[in-house]
Amino acid sequence: MFLKGLKDKFKYKSGLKFLKEELDNPQQVLKRSKGIKSLGCIVDLDKFDDTNKFFEFVDEFALRPQAVKIIGYKDYYDKNSPYATPIFSDKDLGWNGAIENSYALEFLSREYDLLINYFTEENLLLQLMSIKTRARIRVGFEEVDEKLNDIILKTPMDDFKTFKKELQKYLVVLNEV
Repeated sequence: MFLKGLKDKFKYKSGLKFLKEELDNPQQVLKRSKGIKSLGCIVDLDKFDDTNKFFEFVDEFALRPQAVKIIGYKDYYDKNSPYATPIFSDKDLGWNGAIENSYALEFLSREYDLLINYFTEENLLLQLMSIKTRARIRVGFEEVDEKLNDIILKTPMDDFKTFKKELQKYLVVLNEV
């Protein structure tokens, strides 16, 4: 038991080191055309659990229903319980910032035109998922490290309607929609 705790502590430290190195290096830019055709969402399900709201972007951006991919984070979850949204947690952290979860790996294997980082607290796993996701535009909240997002919105996390309206406004200015 003691050794497992020590191992987890070292995994966490190696993950923090990886994250710091990645944030200090410039992100690689995807060579995708303008316009939003695919959308990825990383959601903190401990703070916001209505992931169905993200499917409203299908109508807003005229997307295909399968163009929206959502993955949720919970600090603890029971693998035997059914969840509507694919989930990852702290126990999925591997060495050097690796995430050892099949749902997370499937999410990371895709490229997105827009990545929504729907979390307001700095959390190693959420930040690692965001930094490892290949996306052309990243949107998030002001409470998180500004190096993580291209567009930072100052809206309350529980007011999804305002978040959606502000995001739409910025994407119109950038000629994305």
